[in-house]
Amino acid sequence: MKSQIHIFIVKVVFTVLLISMFSCGNDQGAGLSSDFNKLSRMDNLREEGKLVAVTDYNTTSYFVYKGEPMGFQYELLQSLADYLSVKLEVIVSNDLEKTFDYLQEGDCDLIATNLTVTKDRSKFLSFTESIGQTRQVLVQRKPEGWRTMNKRRLEKNLLRNQLDLAGKTIYIQKGSVYAKRLESLSDEIGDSIHVVELPNYETEQLIKLVADGEIEYTICDEIVGMVNRTYHQDIDIQTAVSFPQKLAWAVRSGDEDLKLEIDKWLVNFKKTARYRYTYNKYFKNKRSATIVNSEYFALSSGKVSEYDELFKNHSKDLGWDWKLLASLVYQESNFNPNVRSWAGAYGLMQLMPSTAERFGVDTLSSPSENINAGVQYIKWLDEILTDKIEDDIERRKFVIASYNVGLGHVLDARRLASKFGKDENIWVDNVDYYILNKSNPEFYQDPVVKYGYCRGEEPYKYVTEILERYEHYRNIVAE
Repeated sequence: MKSQIHIFIVKVVFTVLLISMFSCGNDQGAGLSSDFNKLSRMDNLREEGKLVAVTDYNTTSYFVYKGEPMGFQYELLQSLADYLSVKLEVIVSNDLEKTFDYLQEGDCDLIATNLTVTKDRSKFLSFTESIGQTRQVLVQRKPEGWRTMNKRRLEKNLLRNQLDLAGKTIYIQKGSVYAKRLESLSDEIGDSIHVVELPNYETEQLIKLVADGEIEYTICDEIVGMVNRTYHQDIDIQTAVSFPQKLAWAVRSGDEDLKLEIDKWLVNFKKTARYRYTYNKYFKNKRSATIVNSEYFALSSGKVSEYDELFKNHSKDLGWDWKLLASLVYQESNFNPNVRSWAGAYGLMQLMPSTAERFGVDTLSSPSENINAGVQYIKWLDEILTDKIEDDIERRKFVIASYNVGLGHVLDARRLASKFGKDENIWVDNVDYYILNKSNPEFYQDPVVKYGYCRGEEPYKYVTEILERYEHYRNIVAE
């Protein structure tokens, strides 16, 4: 009997141990799964090979000037993408509610704007290491004739005491932190401040309305006000309405692996000369006013270059969006009609002499004639490839590559792709691999290759850069 009881106890203990082991195993598995999920954001980002960031378009964050994307946030993002060894894809939004939606719905990895760090936002955002500090200031217009006033008289005509905001109407961007600050300030001064939240106006647009006399007051971060004051000299930003606050980027709550990677990069990057140069370039250099007032500051003018109308007219014949043609021309000549390459190519479209002669132009031809000749050459390439590649959008990548390196090398790359099991009608991760590696004897000596060696890095980058710049133009330049 005792032996049976002993056997029973042993069985019970063994069973309990098994359950405990499996239970621990499940917990450990859950822990591994949790760790995997924590890593999954970075793993997915690296697997996709791109960082998708949403930023606002204004005179400091992101804009296009003379055909080139620029901006403080943009340059920081590009440095981060380089650090992560991924491509950068930018989404633009000046609507904060939409910006937050992009992040929460998984349309982007990161919000890269000057977000004020607040407790409310921390409930649904995970803020990165601070990218700076600021305080909120009142933007008001200086009185008429302020340049001839002495300082005492000028100060009398400006609001300097926060108590004087009682009864005033202040216009702000909808969804900004300024609404809550003004609500608190209203309680502090014991009187009403009328706040109007505008959904379709970004802070810099409201500053311009103040400068133009269309509204009396708005609120902005001091750092933004300092930049805008350089080209809106009639505004005053000396009246603070808040204490200093941190500014940061943000990722989704739970994407801690991405946040930690960004934090590690930011801490080191802010110590570099490159960061100091970038910061000074956009926030301290008075020449920024020259950019903003330029005819080719796309944010305000809607222009990429002085040849936009020619691009629009000639692209109709081509069937392309004019901004894609503009991006190709920028890649070729930086919109300089007088540039001449070491190989003898000339004009906006950088046509080689034999090609130029074939399409009826020479070095004395006008920019319009040069563009037309280049477009006719593109049409010729497109006609040859139409029977081979049916998809219009995909075919354009092959046409662009052919414009740079010649049709023969592109056809060779298609044959190589087909031979090695890739899709000869798809450029990215298929034919582009073989054009990139056509300097490798393994490929350029292959029997299917008819045109031999090619320094493939150039056409590979050529297509990539033109398409990326085209996306920047589409982000900012109106149709």
